[in-house]
Amino acid sequence: MYSLDVNFLKDRPGHQGNQPGPKKPVVIPVGGMTPIYIGAAVAIIFPALLGAGLLYVNSQNANIDEEIAELESKNQELEAKLGDINQKEQEIAAIKTETQALVSVFDQIKPWSAMLQVLRDRIPVRVRIENVKQIAPEVAAEDGSIPNPAGGIEISGSARSFNDVNDFLLSLQQSPFFKSSEGKIVTAELVDGELPQGIPEEVRIKPPKIVKYTIVSQLTDVPASELMRELDQKGARGLVNRIRSLQATGVFQK
Repeated sequence: MYSLDVNFLKDRPGHQGNQPGPKKPVVIPVGGMTPIYIGAAVAIIFPALLGAGLLYVNSQNANIDEEIAELESKNQELEAKLGDINQKEQEIAAIKTETQALVSVFDQIKPWSAMLQVLRDRIPVRVRIENVKQIAPEVAAEDGSIPNPAGGIEISGSARSFNDVNDFLLSLQQSPFFKSSEGKIVTAELVDGELPQGIPEEVRIKPPKIVKYTIVSQLTDVPASELMRELDQKGARGLVNRIRSLQATGVFQK
C-alpha cells in the first residue's frame, strides 16, 4: 500500500519567499579607492621621510660636533697665544719699569766735578774751603717717597769774617745746583788763626782772628735733564752725553 507525503509548507508562496537566494558580489566604486591609496602612500612615504630627516639631522649634528671640536681647538690655541701675549706684556712692563728706574738714577745725578766747579766759581776771595762732604738723602717719608733723593753737601773751612761766610752762603743759594731755601750756616766761630810757617819762635806775632764755619746746603731736586746747559758749562760732559743718548732713544722726554 502506498503512502503519500505532501509538504504543504513548501508549496506555499510565502514560505518560498523566505528562502535565501544566491549572494551578490560587493562592488566598490573606482573613485572610492582614493583614500585607501592616499593612506597607503602616507604609510609608506612618511616613515621614509622621517628616516631621511633623522639621517639628515644626525649628519648635521655630526658636522656641528666637528665644528665645535675645531672651534674648541682653535680657542685653546688662541688662549695659549693670549697667555704668551700677556706674559710678553708683563715682561715689557718690567723692562719699562727697570728702564725708568735707570733713567731716574741718571736724572738725579749731580756730578761731583760739576759741584766742585760751582764751589770754585762762587767762593769769595777771603774764604777758604778745607773739607767738602756729601750728605745722604733724607729718610723716606711714610708713603715711601724720598723728599730729596739728591741729598746735599757739607762745606767747612775758614773765612776772614762772618760777612764773608754769609756772602759765600748767599752765592751758593744763587746757583741752580742748590736749593736756595735750604742752605744754612751750621757753625761760625771766631778763633785764632794759624801763624805762617817759617817764622822763628822768638818772633812774637799774634795771628789774626778767623772764622771757622760749617755750611750745609741741599742739592736741587731739579732733574739733570733740565740742567743740561749748566752741567755742560761745569764740565760734566759725560753725564750730558748719556742723557742726550737716552733722549735720542725716546726714553728721556725732551
